[in-house]
Amino acid sequence: MKKLLTFSFLLALLLTTSYKGFSQAYKQGDNLVNATIGLGNGFGSLGFGGSFEHGFTDAISAGASVDYIGLGSLYGSGGLLYIAGRGSYHFGELLKTGDKLDPYAGLGLGYLSWPGTAFGGFGTSGIFFQGHVGARYWFSDNLGGVAELGAGAATLKVGVALKF
Repeated sequence: MKKLLTFSFLLALLLTTSYKGFSQAYKQGDNLVNATIGLGNGFGSLGFGGSFEHGFTDAISAGASVDYIGLGSLYGSGGLLYIAGRGSYHFGELLKTGDKLDPYAGLGLGYLSWPGTAFGGFGTSGIFFQGHVGARYWFSDNLGGVAELGAGAATLKVGVALKF
C-alpha cells in the first residue's frame, strides 16, 4: 500500500509539473507499444502484458492490450488471460507537459479467460470493462518508461514504452 501511495504521489507530481518543450510527447500518427509487469493483482503473482495504440488525433489513440497472470496450482491450473480493445485521451497538449511527458486516461472493453480448476472445478471467463490512467516519460524520441493504474491484470503496471 505504501508503494502504491508513493507511486500515486509521484504520478500526480509529474502530471502537474510543466516542462518547457517545443513539441508534445504524443501526436497524431504515433504508434505506441508498452511492455509491462503487473503488480498488485490480488493473486500474489506477477502479471505480464503488452499493449499497442495508434494515434488517430493529437489527443486520441486506440488499440489493443493483452495481459497474463500465471497462477500455477495456487488457484487451479493455468492462468488468467485478459484481451481488450482500449482507447486513451492524451492530456499533454492540454496541460502543456512538453515533449517528454505523455499523461493519458482511457477505457477498455475485453474478454477474460481463466480455464483453471479452482472453485469446484470451474474456471471462469467473460466480458470485462476497464478504466486506466497512466503516463509515459520519454528518455529519447522512441524509448521511454510507462506506469499505468487500473488496467488489465494488475492495479499497477510498470514497464518500457516504444514509439514509432
